[in-house]
Amino acid sequence: MYLTEDLEMTIHANDMASPGRRTENVRSQSEIELADLASRCMPAGTFGNIPEPVVISRGAGARVWDESGNEYIDYLLGSGPMLIGHCHPEVNAAISDQLTRGTTFFANNPQGIRLAAAIADAVPCAEKVRFVCSGTEADFYAMRLARAYRKRDKILKFEGGYHGMSDYGLMSLMPTEDVPFPEPIPDSPGIPDSIQADIAVLPFNDIDLMRRFIREHHDELAAVIVEPFQRLIAPRDGFLEALREVTAETGVVLIFDEVVTGFRFSYGGAQAYFGVTPDLCTLGKACGGGFPLAAIAGRADIMDLFDRSKVGDERFLVQLGTLSGNPMAAAAGLATLNVLRQPGTYEKFFATGRKLMDTLNEMLQRADLPAQVLGAEPLFDVIFHRDEIRNYRDTVSGDAWLTGTFNALLRQRGIFKGDTKYYVSTALGETEISQTIDVWASAIEALKHAMKSRPADS
Repeated sequence: MYLTEDLEMTIHANDMASPGRRTENVRSQSEIELADLASRCMPAGTFGNIPEPVVISRGAGARVWDESGNEYIDYLLGSGPMLIGHCHPEVNAAISDQLTRGTTFFANNPQGIRLAAAIADAVPCAEKVRFVCSGTEADFYAMRLARAYRKRDKILKFEGGYHGMSDYGLMSLMPTEDVPFPEPIPDSPGIPDSIQADIAVLPFNDIDLMRRFIREHHDELAAVIVEPFQRLIAPRDGFLEALREVTAETGVVLIFDEVVTGFRFSYGGAQAYFGVTPDLCTLGKACGGGFPLAAIAGRADIMDLFDRSKVGDERFLVQLGTLSGNPMAAAAGLATLNVLRQPGTYEKFFATGRKLMDTLNEMLQRADLPAQVLGAEPLFDVIFHRDEIRNYRDTVSGDAWLTGTFNALLRQRGIFKGDTKYYVSTALGETEISQTIDVWASAIEALKHAMKSRPADS
């Protein structure tokens, strides 16, 4: 949630009424000129990710700096990839070494082969692995693979689940109206009307409805695609197990979208963390070490559709990518996985996330704000809503004005995060944790001031 000019003025006025609390970010002439150049040569002046003209120029460990020199504790992590922090020495050494050997070949390379083997060793469902460059590609190919394997077209997804930017992925990701399930809603213009016939949508965490729908419609379903931890929403007890049971019973392919959760919830991903193994999964972000790399992984008999010699011309699924399995990206990914599998890494990582979540929740409750901390140790955020959050429709019933105002106050005070998520990194230390808590205290105080002059129409 980004701010209107009136809301920015309100926040500024309330901050000025709290001496010693404001740490407004000063913008240098260089950053202003870059933002102006961006506005002239790019739509909306951005890459399409963060819709404001902040220009990040460098990162190290758990921190980033903008072009003006303002320092932030980084909870965006490049939208998740920088799980072990920026410029980790092992990653830097790996990519420096590979740089002297070549940057891309459009052919098998040692680093890519070794990374595929490391993924297969780590991830329960990963009998075979195929690389692409983005989570969007991985999800798109996983759905295509399931359709080719099942010889059926329809995909079942869950409302609010993010599966990339393809036409199929952008169905009922952020619907603005409540339509009857299983009807999908396109999230963007330009999506062919015909796509709607091939997507069904259900609410996340409704076990009975999910089980009934799959049993009634399995003859037309190619696959179910699901984030095993949907954005910030944990699966309710038994949901993933029931989903695995009914898809196995009916022969429908189960795809876990682990682009976010892979190597984040555990070294084996969310499927190892929850103890539920899908047929296919998609991976990205953390396993690329900050480079464009993602993967489809899964059962050999399904993945073999990528192998003409195994399935013949009629069933062969073509998959090409100029930079798929790029050696620079694979080197960074291998180095990242090497760091993650060191003893104690996940224990410390989860302890950091738990301390942050518990502290923030306690501070919000003490301030008597209508809020709760939702998520898990590796990723979480504040939802300004007191009721239980079970699915997408519950999340959008939160107070958007409070969310936007609080996020803006945090950014002004040196916390860099997205609209809807704190990503925790292994690089966070006690200094960053302490500074984060101090920022939260200041921002919560300023938020209470801002609420007194909240616009009536917000």
